[in-house]
Order: sequence, then structure tokens, then C-alpha cells
Amino acid sequence: MTIKIGDRLPEGVLAEFIDTETEGCALGPNSFQVADLVKGKKIALFAVPGAFTPTCSAKHLPGYIALAPQFKAKGVDEIWAISVNDAFVMGAWGRDQKATGVVRLLADGSAKFTQAVGLAADFSEKGMGIRSQRYSMLVEDGVVKQLNIEAPGKFEVSDAQTLLAQLG
Repeated sequence: MTIKIGDRLPEGVLAEFIDTETEGCALGPNSFQVADLVKGKKIALFAVPGAFTPTCSAKHLPGYIALAPQFKAKGVDEIWAISVNDAFVMGAWGRDQKATGVVRLLADGSAKFTQAVGLAADFSEKGMGIRSQRYSMLVEDGVVKQLNIEAPGKFEVSDAQTLLAQLG
């Protein structure tokens, strides 16, 4: 069942590569409960089929990085990029794209969260296995307020400009 507007995000764990050790966050991959991450926050979330893939690296992530100040101005606490990759890959992609401190690069290594929201896609024929569909959503205190799911192979509605415009 695909998640829809008004639904609460499912329970799950996402991992993030932490570049700078802080109290409560060790250097390297750290796992976080989704429910803890979204509590009391407004999150602009987007998902991509894979880190370092062409559209994801050339358009999707850079759009959110560029518009991050406008998202913040409209009350968004955090911007997340989720992909079915491991935390090491997501961390490297974030450093490569200069996203550190702007967009949280969250790994769903086993696709459990992606499957729980009903947005998994089988890219096995392309040698990539189970991945995420491309989508964006606005989440407030764990509840989906906006949802934009791309048609296969498209990049038309999950971009940063579209989600930003939906914030009003």
C-alpha cells in the first residue's frame, strides 16, 4: 500500500554518515528511528533511485541544496534525501555534492523504509536491485502533508521547486 497525504510515516530506521563526532553521534554511520527524527519537525523529504546516478546528482539533490534557504524561510526544519544505499555511499555523495550541513543524506540500505511507504521499485534488470521510486513529500510531525510521486523514468514533480511552491 502506497503512503498518501494524511498518513503517518511508518516506523523505521535510517542511517546517516556523521563526518564530525558530537555528543550522541559517533563518527561514521549512525542509525536513527524515523519517529524520533520527525517528532515536532517540518521535513522536506525526497527520495532517489541511487546516489551518484545521473539525474539524482545533476538535478535532484542540487535543486534542494540551492533552494535550502527558501525552504528554511518557509519553516522547514530539515531537508532529507533518502536512497536505498548504505550510509558510507550516502556520506560520500553528500561530501561530493557539498550537501553536508544543508541536506541530510539518509540511507535505507535494506529498503525496509522504502517498502514500508510502498514506494519500492525493482531495478534488477539494470543491475541495481530493489531501489526507491523518485518522490518528494512534506512531513509535519510525522504526518505526510504533500506527496509527489514520479512516473517511472521521469523527473517532473519531485523537484525542489515543486515542493517549495506547495509550501505556499
